Amino acid sequence: MRADISQGLRDTWAAAIGLIPLGLAFGLLMVQSGFSWWWTPIFSLVIYAGSMEFLAISMVTGGASAFASLVTGFMVNFRHIFYGLTFPRHRIHSRVGRAYSTYALTDETYAIVSSLPAEERPSGNRILTIQIFCQVLWVGGGIVGALAGRVIPSSVQGMEFALVALFVVLAMDSFRNNQDFSLPLSAVVVGILAAVFAPGQLLMVGLSAYFILLIIRYASPRIDAAIGLRSRGESTRFREER
Repeated sequence: MRADISQGLRDTWAAAIGLIPLGLAFGLLMVQSGFSWWWTPIFSLVIYAGSMEFLAISMVTGGASAFASLVTGFMVNFRHIFYGLTFPRHRIHSRVGRAYSTYALTDETYAIVSSLPAEERPSGNRILTIQIFCQVLWVGGGIVGALAGRVIPSSVQGMEFALVALFVVLAMDSFRNNQDFSLPLSAVVVGILAAVFAPGQLLMVGLSAYFILLIIRYASPRIDAAIGLRSRGESTRFREER
């Protein structure tokens, strides 16, 4: 168990690069939006969804209705339905652990676990360590940012870019384990098409279309081989693993 916890902590350090400044930015924004600092951990524990937490600030301060908040929350977090289909929650044996894992499933934890080599098959303790550590970093960073926001001038801007930086780090780490150039290229094409034809629902439409594409590639090795853009050495290694 101790080895699983130690390994989970090492797995999470890459995401910490983005989680800590992102939490700081969220806490700072909370205080600058008129909230008391202690609302920051409440948001992070009750909602615990980075992008939705940022959006919730403007919804609360803007007086959004409960129905509008419900629909917006569903649209923003719709992607978690797809995460749950492949996240190895079944490796967690306790009911409490599985319940927490469902609650703590975020973009970061999904990216970290899915980027692990398939042959490692992370244990339940390792998965829970990753999720708990990510939440500790997020909540802790938010509290520090909120306390610092009480003395930092409101004119300071740009810290929200930490969210973009975090996803860049996670995407690079995931691509390193599966160097198929068709995956990011397909995501770009799907994103552009969704932006053109469904700009109001870009995230949900884009993720749904990309998810369908991945299912087709998984179900048909012939289509997957035709679409794939791997180097010769990477293609050989991929065929041997399959």
